[in-house]
Amino acid sequence: MNALNNLFNQPRFGVILLRWTLALLMIFHGWAKVTGGVGGIEGMLVGKGLPAFLAYGVYIGELVAPLFLLIGLWVVPAALVIAINMAVAVALAHSTHFLDITATGGWRLELQAFFFMTALVVALTHRLGPNK
Repeated sequence: MNALNNLFNQPRFGVILLRWTLALLMIFHGWAKVTGGVGGIEGMLVGKGLPAFLAYGVYIGELVAPLFLLIGLWVVPAALVIAINMAVAVALAHSTHFLDITATGGWRLELQAFFFMTALVVALTHRLGPNK
């Protein structure tokens, strides 16, 4: 019982759990781009007057950075890449949805907000806990 108390009273455990959750959930989005392509993102970029090749950056934000989070390598830069990725996603695809509420009463951008804020929390708390 003492081992369980020690485990759950460690801020570091919570930070690692949050980091892994962010990484795993983001990888699902990246895998969808691997299997389905980035054509939709290319179209949105071109529509905003930006080069289509920038769409391939989504692989960095949704696959590479989350893999770094999982293995604990370059955690702060990886988390910030994910936050930037989400800011770009909102700017490209969801800029008109800030005030939208879904049929179930949720904010339409709650998933994007979750990913963005979680990435910031991971970046800001990476060194939290006794094992600095």
